[in-house]
Amino acid sequence: MFDGTVPAELGNLVHLVYLNLNSNNLTGELPKEFSNLINLRELRLSSNNFNGKLPSFQSCKQLRILELEASGFEGPIPSGISLLHNLTEIRITDLNGGASEFPHLENMKALTKLMLRNCNISGPIPIYLANLSLTLLDLSFNRLEGHIPDFEGAIYLQTMEINGCPKHLPCPKKDGYSLHINCGGGQTKIGNTMYVADESQGGPMTWQAAGNWGFSSTGHFWDVNANAAYYQTKNVSVLTMNESQLYTSARLSPLSLTYYGRCLANGNYTVTLHFAEIVFRDNRSFQSLGRRIFNVYIQDELVLKDFDIETVAQGVDKAVVRKFNNTVVKIKTIEIRFYWAGKGTRAVPNRGIYGPLISAISIESNFKPHSDQRKKIVIVVGAVTFSLCLMFTILFIFWRRRHSGSITSREQELRGLDLQTGLFTFRQIKAATNNFDDNNKIGEGGFGSVYKGILLDGTLIAVKQLSSKSKQGNREFVNEIGMISGLQHPNLVRLYGCCIEGNRLLLVYEYMENNSLARALFGPKEWQLNLGWRTRLRICIGIARGLAFLHEESRLKIVHRDIKATNVLLDGDLNPKISDFGLAKLTEDDNTHISTRVAGTIGYMAPEYALWGYLTNKADVYSFGVVALEIAAGKDNMKFRPSDQYVCLLDWALVLQQKGCLIELVDPKLGPDFDKEEAIKMIKIALLCTNPSPALRPAMSAVVSMLEGHLDIQDLVMDPSIYGDEYRFRPLKDKYDELQLQSSNEAQTHTDSMVTTEIGSSSTSTK
Repeated sequence: MFDGTVPAELGNLVHLVYLNLNSNNLTGELPKEFSNLINLRELRLSSNNFNGKLPSFQSCKQLRILELEASGFEGPIPSGISLLHNLTEIRITDLNGGASEFPHLENMKALTKLMLRNCNISGPIPIYLANLSLTLLDLSFNRLEGHIPDFEGAIYLQTMEINGCPKHLPCPKKDGYSLHINCGGGQTKIGNTMYVADESQGGPMTWQAAGNWGFSSTGHFWDVNANAAYYQTKNVSVLTMNESQLYTSARLSPLSLTYYGRCLANGNYTVTLHFAEIVFRDNRSFQSLGRRIFNVYIQDELVLKDFDIETVAQGVDKAVVRKFNNTVVKIKTIEIRFYWAGKGTRAVPNRGIYGPLISAISIESNFKPHSDQRKKIVIVVGAVTFSLCLMFTILFIFWRRRHSGSITSREQELRGLDLQTGLFTFRQIKAATNNFDDNNKIGEGGFGSVYKGILLDGTLIAVKQLSSKSKQGNREFVNEIGMISGLQHPNLVRLYGCCIEGNRLLLVYEYMENNSLARALFGPKEWQLNLGWRTRLRICIGIARGLAFLHEESRLKIVHRDIKATNVLLDGDLNPKISDFGLAKLTEDDNTHISTRVAGTIGYMAPEYALWGYLTNKADVYSFGVVALEIAAGKDNMKFRPSDQYVCLLDWALVLQQKGCLIELVDPKLGPDFDKEEAIKMIKIALLCTNPSPALRPAMSAVVSMLEGHLDIQDLVMDPSIYGDEYRFRPLKDKYDELQLQSSNEAQTHTDSMVTTEIGSSSTSTK
């Protein structure tokens, strides 16, 4: 029952091997002195209220058990956890904050228990998990996708939890208007209301259906040899509350318990939930120290957070009734979920009695059932209304076609989409750009020309003309634009809308007053901006945040493919915004393999992408590392060669790293007025991002944490010969020359994009 922060003095206990701080009320961040506990074998910090990023504990190489269930920490799961090769058990659940990639655990040969539940993990389930000696595996409530690996050969695996989706059964023709369930008990009548029995046994993966309702239970009691009896409970003392029949039994779960009311008429309902703590005691003994804390969701909306029955009722064996009015049923189904988010006690008073508990559920409609006559009236009125709407729609389309000439199929399809942006006509674009006057042309990029424009309301815009060489179908193209327009983040250039008329493909973006980062750092002197160190660090962090959003946080995961200083634009306050995200896919021809259409820029492309066409978001991480070096040095990666011994800025940085004098890389224009430690840190992070092996590059969310000082930087000194050696570097150029020969038209446009400014540029560029 401790509260407050963990004292830093714990770090002095360097011989400590076992530390259990579970089920307290501890807050704050773990002290950095924790890295001194190099002899720890077991660390348990579950059910607390810590904040800050989840530590990697990478200095604790002897760790066998790491337990962080509902600890309060923020994700993502740090990449440094892969260095803890001696772990036999990992339990990490309910992380706040950013998304995570699946951690690299392939070298943890001793791992037998793995729980990564509700950690916002995306992507596929690694195949190597089937080769580990796992006995228990819980990956439930994440954002995993793809196929589940074949665990047939995993002879030790006893329990595997991936998700808990229930089956869907057909409904009878007649809708229901109420439902009453005595959870975990027999049929019971209260007044004139009959509560149906719910006596079926539960289990770690259970789905039970009974007419117009059902329930699913997921979760395994990890620390006990549980049987079906653990999933139901009976009262252990005499109950004296009203309607005590509802509280003599209850259903519980170690993780998630969901009740479904099915075949209900659509409309508003009142949901009443009955609770009573009939397991814990208040007899001033060890038995009274148990805490049951869980969340309740109705129709996927959180209605009770960190709900503690005993605390609310002010004692055990006391009823707690919670009513929720105006619960909307739209598709004839109501879903009530009780979810254990890792808080409370798991071994007090006994192991295996934690998790949500519910005694009874009542669902009543807030409206009267429709009579057959009223249904007929509604049907007739609906049919008449539909007919009128259809007629007016046809007349409007006919009028629109006569007055607007010809509306192309692409524009028609576009009108059917909710792009969350504006639909501009070609006439509006012409007026805004003064008929695409050359004086308003501000760039010539790989995707087409860029013009500055002014809307009637005074809004400045940048209009990008897409080259009309895409062979995508109308619907696919419009869908792509719609998905891109829905991605909004402070560090992404905002897409206001588009214009699709005939063969014209135009995108309308926000105008960026300070042009590109490339021009501000190493453009012509008259265009360069005086960027101080704090501004450069803020720009670097902003770019990292934008990429982390594209890779891990947005609903549509995007690999940019062409991160470079010219594709980072600066607004009036010098805030960085990434441009051209998602456009590489729009200009790909049909049936063109990625290896013959590399959408990137030499000098920024990751080796595995340039040489073999292997594309993941780690390619963007590599490109970001190059841009971060350019920010620190104020120099163009490909144009900077201090001597014939060096290929590029990155090559020079690697040599300086080996010599231990990275500070020489910092832009001399900064003078002495900059934070040397922060500069060295940024350069080290940049070099970490440009590791030749994509597996060793950090995720962008981890890069953000490192830049902000929330995560330690892993020192990794690389051999500069990987960039300077003719044998290693030559294939990159050969591959690039090959691409130019294969598609001269595409390559010429692509080459232009390497050296030209992008959206929001204020002048045309030269090769």
